[in-house]
Amino acid sequence: MLKRTPLFEAHRSFRAKLVDFSGYEMPLQYKGIRDEHLAVRNNAGIFDVSHMGEILIRGERALEVVQELSVNDASRLSAGKSQYSVMCRENGGIVDDLLVYCLSDQEYMLVVNASNIEKDNNWVLEVNDGRAEVSDISEEIALIAVQGPESGAIMEKLSRDKPSEIPMFEFRSMQVSDYDNILVSASGYTGEKGFELYCNIRHVNVCDLWDNIILAGEPNGIMPCGLGARDTLRMEAGLALYGSDLTEDHTPLEAGLGWLVKWDKGNFMGKDALLNQKNKGVGRRLCGFVMKEEKRIPRSGHAIIGAGGEALGQVTSGGLSFMLDRGIAMGYIPTEHAEPGSTAMIRIRERDCPSEVIRLPFYKRKK
Repeated sequence: MLKRTPLFEAHRSFRAKLVDFSGYEMPLQYKGIRDEHLAVRNNAGIFDVSHMGEILIRGERALEVVQELSVNDASRLSAGKSQYSVMCRENGGIVDDLLVYCLSDQEYMLVVNASNIEKDNNWVLEVNDGRAEVSDISEEIALIAVQGPESGAIMEKLSRDKPSEIPMFEFRSMQVSDYDNILVSASGYTGEKGFELYCNIRHVNVCDLWDNIILAGEPNGIMPCGLGARDTLRMEAGLALYGSDLTEDHTPLEAGLGWLVKWDKGNFMGKDALLNQKNKGVGRRLCGFVMKEEKRIPRSGHAIIGAGGEALGQVTSGGLSFMLDRGIAMGYIPTEHAEPGSTAMIRIRERDCPSEVIRLPFYKRKK
């Protein structure tokens, strides 16, 4: 039996095409992936991301626990700020990528991927070892994302608390529409300006809130968006997806996330293994690939071939960039082949098609 988010009836009323995603019955698309993608790039889109997980860590030793779990430095956070990070096993493999929210100096919220909630919670409990109070509150939280260049103007119509003034990777508890105490975060997974709204379902009718956001955003071109557009948007922005581009077989150094690792903050899970890899040199890297020919669309699992015919790796994410009008892909290849501007072949339907290796992202929003 598939789970349903608190917004399921809203999706059904909008006649969304529903699919199984990480055990949830979720909207793949409404009007169409291309239209939804371009709405976010040019105007605004609204997404249901309530399937994401939220884990609270509370107590006098909460920061100590978060510091061991996260490769980033949570001691740099004060209440109302967040940061992107990854959790690693002792061997440096990525358990998950996540956002760390500092609610207070003794309370942190980890926002994790839907497919990893149980695994992540077990890992947090193992590392915690009884030092802090750990609570999986995922079932209590509905999460709505409003993304795109018009997102600030739309949010301003719904709140007197000036959400558009929230800096990136900061958040505020504020009134939105008819509801108080919604945690509004200036963050997202699209490469555009946007917000994520964390709603406690005991106090917020999220279907009503969803409808109110769409009503306020209609003059700004807002469009409900599904998982299809979420995937094409994040891929275009060069944002990795756990389970595809990030796994326990990859380290943050290989995935181009070495900038997250704060070596001088003290001990954390995976530090020794990552430091050893750093000193020896990273043997493979996650790269971007732009197809040189039109209508060549790479897909996950396609082989990446070197100029001499040697196997380099395989595509971890692939598809069509609507902004570039070209096929794009991500994948791990040996470091010596990862120089931007070099050529790699991607095998599509038994044909080796040329692509250019690039440094991510594929697309960056205009300021």
